[in-house]
Amino acid sequence: MLDERRTRVLFTVVAMRVVIAGGHGQIAQHLERRLVQRGDQPVGLVRNPDHVSTLEDMGAEARVVDLENTDEALVADALAGADAAVFAAGAGPGSGIARKDTMDRAGAELFARAAKRAGVSRYVLISAMGADLEPGPDVDPTFAAYLRAKGLAERSLRAMELDWTILRPGMLTDDDPTGLVELAPGVARGEVSRADVADVIVALLEEPRTAGMELELVGGRTPIKDAVAQAPETVDMYHRRAGRT
Repeated sequence: MLDERRTRVLFTVVAMRVVIAGGHGQIAQHLERRLVQRGDQPVGLVRNPDHVSTLEDMGAEARVVDLENTDEALVADALAGADAAVFAAGAGPGSGIARKDTMDRAGAELFARAAKRAGVSRYVLISAMGADLEPGPDVDPTFAAYLRAKGLAERSLRAMELDWTILRPGMLTDDDPTGLVELAPGVARGEVSRADVADVIVALLEEPRTAGMELELVGGRTPIKDAVAQAPETVDMYHRRAGRT
């Protein structure tokens, strides 16, 4: 009987409760499906009440929270009891420069502060390649505003006492997942499917060693679990690229 109990304990899988800002977004929906398939508990924060049923139909929980029109306490309430937080929200295509600031920067900062307030230490920020650099003069002004907003959100997150990981995907596609990526502090520009981004996030959440890393992501030749396991420390790379000592 004792051996049976030990066996049951050894094979017990503890489900993760993961709160995802921007829960109706494309990457978020891939992520929510992956987590449901694993037996985890995804909670998607959505702005539009009409999107609740989409998440519930896939087995996720949905909470109506508008990050541009709420306060830290209400967001922290939605994060209460979570094991991890993922910021996958964004103003999206067609939004103007102002919303790049109110959502991609301020929304990310609010979500991070709320996570800290709720005691949720593990935090993944989906950023963008180039967010850690000043956009060049030939970059479209709206896209430049987006990159700057992401960069400011990254800077704010680095200063917080959270177990954060910053993930900067390349150009996003709707291609089927390949399970093969290139993941490192700096990679050549390229494409990556949203489905593969979601799988990388799951792998990052499973690997505590990736806390404190800033990683760029494109399609590649390395299986996702191997790429995450081999991900190098990022701090020195960041300092070199930013011209710091």
